[in-house]
Amino acid sequence: MFEAFSGSYYLGRLYVTPTSGDHARMERTQHERINEAVYATGDGIERLDTPLVMKLETGHFPVHGDEAVPTNTLAVPESFLEGTRIRNPPTLREVFLARRERAKQLLGFGFGGVREQWELPDPRWSDDTEDEETGT
Repeated sequence: MFEAFSGSYYLGRLYVTPTSGDHARMERTQHERINEAVYATGDGIERLDTPLVMKLETGHFPVHGDEAVPTNTLAVPESFLEGTRIRNPPTLREVFLARRERAKQLLGFGFGGVREQWELPDPRWSDDTEDEETGT
């Protein structure tokens, strides 16, 4: 679905459609697969529900998983679509997915108030952290 584009982004094509919600969303299983492939480090237990950072035209935004969204679809708040060239959605569009380091950089800028909402991945989830149940 996404392929390497640059040192900062992957490029993919998704159907972009409006949503009345406050967050961009995509199908949950697809979201988790992409999250694991792009943001996971492979070290210890990692969250797969961390929002993805995507770029559509000139705007960056977090994308959450949601089982109500069809596969290969990016549901974007209507207010965001108003500032784009997208007409007559759903429309198949090129979408950029920020690589792990680029996503962390964008978070450092606090784009769109997202900094308070999430971070990539929580440093507490590493091999150095003991599992409370097993003690390992």
